[in-house]
Amino acid sequence: MNDTAEIKDFDSKAFLKTLTQRPGIYKMLDTKGEIIYIGKAKNLKNRVSSYFRSTAASAKQVAMIAKVATIEVTVTHTEGEALLLESQLIKRHRPRYNISLRDDKSYPYVFISSFHDFPQLSYHRGAKKRKGRYFGPYPSASAVKETLKLLQKIFPVRQCEDSYFNARSRPCLQHQIERCTAPCVGLISKTDYQTDVENTILFLEGQGGQLIDQLVGKMETAAEKLEFEQAAVYRDQIQRLRAVLEKHCVEGEKGDVDIIACAAKADLACVQVFFIRNGQNLGNRQFFPKMGNDNDSGLILQAFISQYYLDKTVPHELIVSHPPPEAPLLIEVLSSQAKHAVIISHNVRGERQKWLQMGITNAESALTAKLADKQGLYARFMNLQQEFNCPQTPNRLECFDISHTQGEQTVASCVVFDRDGPVKSDYRRFNIEGVTGGDDYAAIHQAVLRRFKRQQQGEHPAPDILLIDGGKGQVAAAQKALAELKINNVMIVGVSKGPDRKAGMEKIILPDQEQPLDVTPGASALLLIQHIRDEAHRFAITGHRLRRGKAKKQSALEDIVGLGPKRRQLLLKQFGGLQGVSSAGVDALATIEGISRQLAQRIYDTFHLQDGS
Repeated sequence: MNDTAEIKDFDSKAFLKTLTQRPGIYKMLDTKGEIIYIGKAKNLKNRVSSYFRSTAASAKQVAMIAKVATIEVTVTHTEGEALLLESQLIKRHRPRYNISLRDDKSYPYVFISSFHDFPQLSYHRGAKKRKGRYFGPYPSASAVKETLKLLQKIFPVRQCEDSYFNARSRPCLQHQIERCTAPCVGLISKTDYQTDVENTILFLEGQGGQLIDQLVGKMETAAEKLEFEQAAVYRDQIQRLRAVLEKHCVEGEKGDVDIIACAAKADLACVQVFFIRNGQNLGNRQFFPKMGNDNDSGLILQAFISQYYLDKTVPHELIVSHPPPEAPLLIEVLSSQAKHAVIISHNVRGERQKWLQMGITNAESALTAKLADKQGLYARFMNLQQEFNCPQTPNRLECFDISHTQGEQTVASCVVFDRDGPVKSDYRRFNIEGVTGGDDYAAIHQAVLRRFKRQQQGEHPAPDILLIDGGKGQVAAAQKALAELKINNVMIVGVSKGPDRKAGMEKIILPDQEQPLDVTPGASALLLIQHIRDEAHRFAITGHRLRRGKAKKQSALEDIVGLGPKRRQLLLKQFGGLQGVSSAGVDALATIEGISRQLAQRIYDTFHLQDGS
């Protein structure tokens, strides 16, 4: 609800009389119309009524119910539909009292194309639109890249982009270091190349043992024919394969399994997920769900599983550290979503128990580290209150920084910290326009003005302290921007690097004060300020480099007469970027649709005649 009018007293008795006994979801809203809790029920009347029985209510539940101003319900056909709808709404709204998963990233895969004479092996993230085989998901991009690196050493299948592959006239460096067989210039036949592709697929399918047996047979045959060089190639492949399999294979596992372990303590929880595909351990990933009313590990896993697998590939089996209370319902919904049978296992033995225990140990270790970090961070916020003489402990900090090269491509960054650390979903960058190049004061003024206009429109809450990377001039510019918006409840603090620019020697500058604030040397608040200032600096530089790179990529081609935006994009895609275009010959450029030979010559001349050569 976006209505800002407050909702008055909630008559629970009258509302409960109107409720249906059919399945559905219910949303609890506070006096401001904000959703504070979303739940699902097999019987709406019975489930919602249970919240208003004082004998069964926990302290947290009583606190939540006290804030309820109204309840909205949506009736569904089945409890399974209600579970799916509940998971979708929790991920969208992240109500205060729900356990919610903050995981918006898609997961990467290893991809093998199937529409080429010489298929490409590559990293893939996003929608599976291309024709080919997808292997994964992997827990991180680094896990995929490690796998690709290993595969390239064992089976030299090309990993270059099609535009690069099609433009080659001689073997590249990858061929010289024996990481590719150079199919681009015909140094390997389609049949032999396909053998490498099939071996790669066997490995990714978890058929490592079968693959080694095949290679052993080929090695022996080559040796019998006195083809000792080829036999040595097979021998090296076998040795590398064995080393990889020893590291990655899970003993006793053949299929797709996720091992999910949970540890919960002091209103904080950690969920560890180990990904096993085709009997191979692809790695693990940890999650820290936002806690709600419950810190029971079974309930946390139930909320995690229903939200996490809502839009992801579901393996055939989930091995969990704590049984979800509604496991049969989860199994029914997941099986329907995945279009294959899904099992949720808890009591496991042997090697599976060892893997589950490893997941539990990792979850407990990560939770302990997170709790220590959280306590340390909270202590820094409390010290910040003392050093800045704030009436209350700050909840939210924002920091601005400016990055440019000699006044060009100026980018301002805004990063946000709360008591849990960086809030990256609230980070923003601003491309600064319409100011004199190098005028950091004007850039800060524009960025702060744009940021807080959005805050007034309800895009994000206001910070308690606004940190500006700079001195008195930058602070005055930020102060002016807030004054124009009639915002007077935000503390502005400048962070100047000082004369020697050493960490820990920063000067803290407050508006309308001649001398810097006398901060206690070594105060933990300074560590917090350094952290957020460095993060703002990193975020600004990254944004500036992206903007500068984009400008460079466009500028060289934009000056060419007859080369419009569509043809520029086509060129960049076909040649894999500006470097590929700059190194292409006239004949290669003229093969692109819409590029005449005369235009190809102009493009070539742009990159090769600039110095009068």
